[in-house]
Amino acid sequence: MREQDPVPPLAEVLAATRVVAIPTRTRFRGITVREAAILDAPQGASEFSPFPEYGDAEASAWLAAALDFGWAEQPPVLRERIEVNATVPAVPAAEVPAILSRFPGCRTAKVKVAERGQSLADDVARVRAVREALGPEARVRVDANGGWTVTEAATALRALAEFELDYAEQPCATVAELAEVRRQTRGQVAGDSGSAPTVRIAADESVRKAADPLAVARAGAADLLIVKAQPLGGVRRALSIVAEAGLPVVVSSALDTSAGIAMGLRLASALPEGLLAGACGLGTVALLDGDVTADPLLPREGSIAVRRPALDGAALDRFAAPPERKRWWRERIARCHALLAAPARRPHQR
Repeated sequence: MREQDPVPPLAEVLAATRVVAIPTRTRFRGITVREAAILDAPQGASEFSPFPEYGDAEASAWLAAALDFGWAEQPPVLRERIEVNATVPAVPAAEVPAILSRFPGCRTAKVKVAERGQSLADDVARVRAVREALGPEARVRVDANGGWTVTEAATALRALAEFELDYAEQPCATVAELAEVRRQTRGQVAGDSGSAPTVRIAADESVRKAADPLAVARAGAADLLIVKAQPLGGVRRALSIVAEAGLPVVVSSALDTSAGIAMGLRLASALPEGLLAGACGLGTVALLDGDVTADPLLPREGSIAVRRPALDGAALDRFAAPPERKRWWRERIARCHALLAAPARRPHQR
């Protein structure tokens, strides 16, 4: 939440909280069950779902987002529907058509690469399968989640150049490495000696996990930013970061339920004209084997309407987390709430 916004009382937040554990349809970055705290808040459903390994300081930004979306008025909607991309986990190439079938009408796909235990040949085969399935006019992106070194990134992007990538997301872990990859790939990946970058570089973790989310823009380390509402502290704070960064953005999710996707849609819908850089990564409810609403936010004809679905009590009961996990999440909320309640310690305040 913003510095001037009051934090709702912990008792009120906990009273609004239900904890769910929803299986994924396909293993996604090692995840087979997605846990989330769902808030039945005054403004509508909201979500707090930082991954379990994140510490309280980082997770408190996610709680700030959940409270802001659940208790505060949001910026006005500037667009009614948001185009979304298909998200292809690091599956064997033969499984790609089945994955894409869950994203009807999507003409952009983001493909996970650099998965631990896999090879560049696996990545090439997966991206080739996506390109063949979607055709030459579709946009294909890759996301390495910081899994390559600079040398590995340059090698991989040369190997993938034949597929005419839209961009490479977070090829390396650090801002300095991103800047070096961007320098190396300017006119080199496909043998072009021109000054324009052959493969655009997008920054994700270097924005959402950074103490200074603007450092990547100042360093000239990316052509565009991937922004996620939860890790950045909410829709309003994400909009302020985008305005300061001055780079085009794609809004994405972190394998959220529809409650969290609604937050991302609201962010995408509120971006000023000219800043939205194509299809957003907000179709990932399609990767979950369940949801918290009877009317999930799934892609239809390649896009999703900007709306906030009602929570479904039966779904919340069906996917209720075990008692020990419910207790773990509620204790986590209490710790993060304590950080937010002390203004000087709120995450990423400027």
